[in-house]
Amino acid sequence: MSGDFAVWVYLARTPLLWLTVTLAAYVVADRISAATGRHPVANPVLIAVAITGTVLALTGTPYPTYFAGAQFVHFLLGPATVVLALPLYEHRATVMRALLPMLAALAAGCAVALGTAIGLARLLGIPQDVIVSLAPKSVTSGVAMGIAEALGGDPTLTAVLVMTTGITGAILVTPLMDLLRVRDMRARGFAAGLAAHGVGTARAFQVSEVAGTFAGIAMGLNAFLTAILVPLALRLLS
Repeated sequence: MSGDFAVWVYLARTPLLWLTVTLAAYVVADRISAATGRHPVANPVLIAVAITGTVLALTGTPYPTYFAGAQFVHFLLGPATVVLALPLYEHRATVMRALLPMLAALAAGCAVALGTAIGLARLLGIPQDVIVSLAPKSVTSGVAMGIAEALGGDPTLTAVLVMTTGITGAILVTPLMDLLRVRDMRARGFAAGLAAHGVGTARAFQVSEVAGTFAGIAMGLNAFLTAILVPLALRLLS
């Protein structure tokens, strides 16, 4: 028994183990999601987080040890975001026809996301550093963490808030669009990418390539605009 424990201690310190655990958790989560017919509640990211968190809790593994192995997945967020340019190019004619409505939706969505987050946090008396960490919650994690760190927030807290926002948005977007009777896949996808960044974009691609394309556009444009507006919004709402 002690020998098995020694082997586990050795493996737990090996970065490859936690990368394998992360990938295996997502494969299992994706199978579960597929078995439910891609039901919004069976979001593979949410399930994978639950599986990975359970493994960490049962093994008593601290987060820094886990991240030392799983950081390669984190690194791939950048290239994965860039790859979204491919469907954008393929559907460029469709994108250009909807350019003005997209820009209007972008301005409204970004303003609402920032205004509600910062305004409600101020009303609730939340500390300034937490507000700074909360403000970019609707932006993809790599950009959001950079914004928070530059303005004196906690990037780790921002990452948690970003993932919570993304998972919640990915779960709610399909039933909400159905309830509102929004049938246009361009509008549905753009809303998902604007409100729920990468997780919402992944969900949109599961539904339709057109929806995924517009979600990727919204995610990229919102990241750019939010990086500009967060400092201004923090000053205006202070």
